[in-house]
Amino acid sequence: MARIDFTPYRRSTVGFDHLFDLLESSVRNSGDNYPPFNIEKRGEDEFRITLALAGFKPEDIDITAQQNLLTVTGRKQDEARGADSEMLHVGIANRGFERRFELADHVRVSGADLADGLLVIDLLREVPEAMKPKKIAINGQKSSLSLVDDSSDKSEKDAA
Repeated sequence: MARIDFTPYRRSTVGFDHLFDLLESSVRNSGDNYPPFNIEKRGEDEFRITLALAGFKPEDIDITAQQNLLTVTGRKQDEARGADSEMLHVGIANRGFERRFELADHVRVSGADLADGLLVIDLLREVPEAMKPKKIAINGQKSSLSLVDDSSDKSEKDAA
């Protein structure tokens, strides 16, 4: 696979380092697609990641949330088989994995659940009050703009 070098673009741009880091990490991680996953938007500020983890138990999985990075790691515990058992075909993946997800600012993990071979991780975006947009009054006065109610216009026309 060809390696893409973003160095010339990094030299001629300012403030896009995070974007180039994402591009480089997606190119680096594009070779391994295990375990398969879905990302779902469930509301304005709610998201869900679902990973297919057949055969894994909760104690085999580690979920770590850092600043803007969610890491899901799985290490299969060796199960004791009987001395007389022999595997004739192995089709279920027993290998360990590490899957990383880049999270936007102010996104936190609100919960995780493993059922029926699917690991479900719920995410919630919580924008702090200081970051929310605010109306600013000019010269300390209240704005002269107000909402117009369409129902009052109709009643005035009917009266005339």
